[in-house]
This record gives sequence, C-alpha cells and structure tokens, in this order.
Amino acid sequence: MSTEKQKSAAVELLSFRVGEQEYSVDIMSVREIRGWTRATTLPHSPAYVRGVINLRGTVLPVIDLATRLGLPRGQVTDRNVIIVVDIAGRTVGLLVEAVSDILTVPQDDLAPPPSLAADEAQTFIKALTIVDGRMIRVLDLSSVMPTAATIAA
Repeated sequence: MSTEKQKSAAVELLSFRVGEQEYSVDIMSVREIRGWTRATTLPHSPAYVRGVINLRGTVLPVIDLATRLGLPRGQVTDRNVIIVVDIAGRTVGLLVEAVSDILTVPQDDLAPPPSLAADEAQTFIKALTIVDGRMIRVLDLSSVMPTAATIAA
C-alpha cells in the first residue's frame, strides 16, 4: 500500500469561542484551563494584554484574545475562562468566552487560510477546518503570543 493510501495522522484541538467565532489550538500546547481571575494591569502594556495573574507563584500574562484578533472587546464575566498555553518555553493565558470541545481532526482536513493582503489577523490563523458544519480556525500561537519586551513595555 502506498503512503498516499495510508490514513493521515490526526491532530487534537481544543476549540473555544471568541465573540461569535470558533477558534482552536493544538491540545499539546494547552497546560490548563482556569476560571476567570481578575488580572493586575500593567502600565503602558498593549491593549490586548489584560494584565498578569498569580499562577501558583508564577506571574502569568493574560492576553484578551478578542482584542488581539481585532474583534470587539467583550465584557468579562465569571463565565469567561483563561486557557493557559505554552509555546517555545513561554507560558501565557488566553482570555476566551468559553471552551467548546476537544476535536480530533485528520491532518488532511486542515486547509491553509486564503491569503488576503494587508489583513493582519490573517497571520494569526494557520489552518481552517470544518467540523459538524462549523468553520473552526486553528490559531498560530507563535503569532498570537507577544514578545516578552512587548508585555513589559
């Protein structure tokens, strides 16, 4: 049997809502999911950085994912959650409205997003997939995560 006929590898994604849209991240980058905790704001930080929280003795920056993606900033309630993710040894919290599901998606079902010039948010999406008739965007966490210098600014 040729390698083309072999079943493609599957990717596990954690899906969540930001505004009226569904996004996802690779489950291997997720460290934990926490309820909303009020963040301590940092002066001169970008608008998408909500502040920092104490995560078991570690200072964790919290990114408002809606603001980071250029969506309207929603009202934060006790129903919001923080998805703690790790990428390249850096840990941040992503503020989202709600976690939806854990999805197992065949690698072949992930399509690259269309290239739209001058659309900055486009760089945050690394793939698109359709699950049960819903379009799910797969985030490129390395693009979403700000540099340490940006957070401390």
